[in-house]
Amino acid sequence: MKAIRVHQFGGPEELRLEDVPNPQPGPGHVVVRIRAAGVNPVDTYIRSGNYGARPLPYTPGSDAAGIIVAVGEGVKSLVLGDRVFTAGTVSGAYAEMALCEESRVVHLPNCLSFSQGAGIFVPYATAYRALYFRAHAVPGEIVLVHGATGGVGTAAVQIAHAAGLTVIGTGGSDEGRNMVKEQGADYVLDHHDPACLERIMEITAGKGVDVILEMLANLNLGKDLPLLARGGRVVVIGSRGRVEIDPRDTMGRDASIMGMLLANATENELHTILAALFAGFSNGTLSPVVGKEIPLAEAPSAHIAAAAPGRYGKIVLTA
Repeated sequence: MKAIRVHQFGGPEELRLEDVPNPQPGPGHVVVRIRAAGVNPVDTYIRSGNYGARPLPYTPGSDAAGIIVAVGEGVKSLVLGDRVFTAGTVSGAYAEMALCEESRVVHLPNCLSFSQGAGIFVPYATAYRALYFRAHAVPGEIVLVHGATGGVGTAAVQIAHAAGLTVIGTGGSDEGRNMVKEQGADYVLDHHDPACLERIMEITAGKGVDVILEMLANLNLGKDLPLLARGGRVVVIGSRGRVEIDPRDTMGRDASIMGMLLANATENELHTILAALFAGFSNGTLSPVVGKEIPLAEAPSAHIAAAAPGRYGKIVLTA
């Protein structure tokens, strides 16, 4: 089969299409014939060598959707031909086939395409965990999704809107902001606008926001803190460097800054998250937005697009 392999850390050019052996399922494992694989910002960080240790060579990616083509001994919940999406893989998702643990494969609702299925786990599970397991958001609160046009941002807007939160989303392009509005945001602002922060305080009648989901903390965290209401929480989902803040901005508000990494989710959390997401997709409350579909062989261009400003929706590789 064809798969993308990384033999050394570096730029997008290190993503190479190669022939590798087809995966074979052992006990408790399945093989998924991948139709679409999700490209997440974390994939680009790992490839660059700036995000944790990873044995080389490897095939990137954890999110994918496709069809079960082989099952190992003891597998009970999945059969050949099932349409599924993955919540992690053993062998990597940027490939024509992937080896997966049975517990990390979920039936794909018929209402979703394979490309949409490839945009489920990392974006939606990240958004759900940030909102509910970290920020403990409740209906009626105001949430600012700072960077709402990407995969996680779009997921957060949909999830928060469905739960009865007032959603403020920011984006850098007209196209992206229009999409955020369509996904349920109550207010959509241009984060390039010098008056953006002032506008947020106007929207909240000077109270501030209860929760901020921050996708680029190295640029925004210092500006986020004065926007918080008393007891407000910032959840740092993404950052590309260091940032300087004034701790006094947290003191008078009893504010909290918390990190969030999906890999830290417990098994119980993942079970809850996947059950909630499956219900949301099945009843139409949630629906992944696909921004670009790119052939597997062009994975380097997908990583360039994932790191570019102004993107919107999910970037997927089609196999």
